[in-house]
Amino acid sequence: MPESVTPNIRNRSYAVGVEVTIDTTEANGVLFSQGSRFGGHALYMKGGTFKYVYNWVGEFEQIVESSKPIPTGDHVLSASFVKEGDGMPTEGTLTLYLDDEKIGEGKIKTQPGKFSLAGEGLNVGKEGAEPVTDDYPGTSPWAFVGGTIHEATIDVAGDPWVDLEQELAGAFARD
Repeated sequence: MPESVTPNIRNRSYAVGVEVTIDTTEANGVLFSQGSRFGGHALYMKGGTFKYVYNWVGEFEQIVESSKPIPTGDHVLSASFVKEGDGMPTEGTLTLYLDDEKIGEGKIKTQPGKFSLAGEGLNVGKEGAEPVTDDYPGTSPWAFVGGTIHEATIDVAGDPWVDLEQELAGAFARD
């Protein structure tokens, strides 16, 4: 899915959750990804653990990892970002959950603009082209193996960020 039609997570609190059945403790691969090596975020399994990465404009990767392995069975694996303050770029705490249990946490900084102007959008179950991180297990397209993804959900909270300067420029361009 192109980023232009996905929920706007820029500069606000958000959560990404994936309902999944883990068939083996060796489950690996991308559960959810959005963006590319020039900026993006992803949920993935590697070596039995659940990870979230936020690649800040291709400059640095912020990885939060589960503190324990993910057991087999039906689960909701999720990452919840809570915005702290009104600074720009937005910073806050990213928390990983296995069902309702907190299993990881870290501070991250999010980028104020879109992940890309063209190209890589949102993917579920694999990463399409340029990876968000080189930390993915295996090789392209880094497909999720060892289980089944049933549903992926993005939840946004708070007011969306609006680039007023860009909105004004767009309004004048239409006249």
